[in-house]
Amino acid sequence: MTQLNFNLNMDTLKDSLMKSNLDDVMKSAMVLVLNEFMEKERDDYLQVQSHERSIERTDYRNGYYERDLMISIGKIRLRVPRTRFGDFSPSIFEKYARCDQAMVLSMLEMFVNGVSTRKVSAIVQTLCGEDVSKSFVSSLTSKLDPLVNEWVNRPLNTFVFEYLFVDAMYIKVREYNKVVSKAVYIATALDDQGYRYVIGLHIDHVESFESWSKFFQLLKSRGLSSPKLTISDAHKGLVKAIEREFIGTSWQRCNVHFKRNIVTTFPKKDSTEARKLLKRIFDADTPEEARTLKQELFDSFSEDPKYQKGLKILDEGFEDSLQFMNFPSKVRVHIRSTNSLERLNQEVRRRERVIRIFPNHQSAFRLIGAVLMEYDKQLRTKNKRYSL
Repeated sequence: MTQLNFNLNMDTLKDSLMKSNLDDVMKSAMVLVLNEFMEKERDDYLQVQSHERSIERTDYRNGYYERDLMISIGKIRLRVPRTRFGDFSPSIFEKYARCDQAMVLSMLEMFVNGVSTRKVSAIVQTLCGEDVSKSFVSSLTSKLDPLVNEWVNRPLNTFVFEYLFVDAMYIKVREYNKVVSKAVYIATALDDQGYRYVIGLHIDHVESFESWSKFFQLLKSRGLSSPKLTISDAHKGLVKAIEREFIGTSWQRCNVHFKRNIVTTFPKKDSTEARKLLKRIFDADTPEEARTLKQELFDSFSEDPKYQKGLKILDEGFEDSLQFMNFPSKVRVHIRSTNSLERLNQEVRRRERVIRIFPNHQSAFRLIGAVLMEYDKQLRTKNKRYSL
């Protein structure tokens, strides 16, 4: 192990102490110590002292070069000794490389958590006294690409996913000097052990049958087999794609969206009784009980023209909204709606609002993918298990 015998220039150190603030004092002291440490390392490597002749020497001194090093108190500039053959390398930069890595990871984490590139630059400048450009932060975030791509394309055939939740949200992306709207497809799932996963991400131009089919085909190519139940809203293209791509899978129309569609057609006043009866329908224990309550609602309000539109919506989507009742009662609360996925969408939206308009398709995929990765990681950390 290298032994340190520092011969510090005390006049230089004293001058630094007298003329600098505390941060500068610490930096100056670190520079003196680390420079002396590297000098000692070079002497040990050469096995000879300066101006000493020896047949045992392995190389020759070849001056110095300057190099910056980022440490916890900021950036310092060191005088790095070198050798003629170039095989000598001070250990300091290996030791402190993790400081640079930590800074990079911190910047990436700020970006993923919705901090704009402008704010990231300002934060780094405050912490380190360094001016980091927005373009540098943007280029730095590209380091996320391999991680996101690997996660998005990971195999799914090691799990048995029984319940699939899918939804789409819209974002703004700059494309060919125009701002366009794009659909973000997200899928989560419950496996046969009761654990929830984020399993899919896809960004396309529009929400359509073709796009949903493509998304489902991507999931199947990664090993997803047909689930017992797929839960979603009633987008026609989505429902058609589920029927085509997942043979033998039941479709559950999201209860929350469905009831909202009905209630918004009811009169704003004097509709309390109808709303209560509607709620009782979906709180029923069996499909038969739900159908009985539905008939009671129709008997009470079908003659009132103010309720006819809502009752028509209920009648047309009723059976699709009851599919969750065909499964064990303990799991019904988890599979009757896309509420869990809606909460995830809100988390994505919170980050997306900071960006407002993504500069390109890849930047949108990168940020949203990183957010989903972090969310999925939190699910694994909590190790929350649902009763199935």
